[in-house]
Amino acid sequence: MSKPTVDIYTKFTCGFCHRAKALLERKGVEFNEFDISMGGPKKEEMLQRAPSARTVPQIFIGDTHVGGSDDLAALDRDGKLDAMLAG
Repeated sequence: MSKPTVDIYTKFTCGFCHRAKALLERKGVEFNEFDISMGGPKKEEMLQRAPSARTVPQIFIGDTHVGGSDDLAALDRDGKLDAMLAG
């Protein structure tokens, strides 16, 4: 089974975005980053994938909406993140 794609929607000046990306980088995870600082089609895409999202980052592992930086960190603390990343 292949590893799921990881997508993260961010804004340039977002400290929570930097923290989430740092966690993924420490784990050696490749991810697609979409900067929605200026809005545009990627922001619309994010809102279609997570209609209630009002903040960034918004993180997706495969088709699963993880949520934000704190949600990602909680998955890691609970020992669930590695299994999700492995597929």
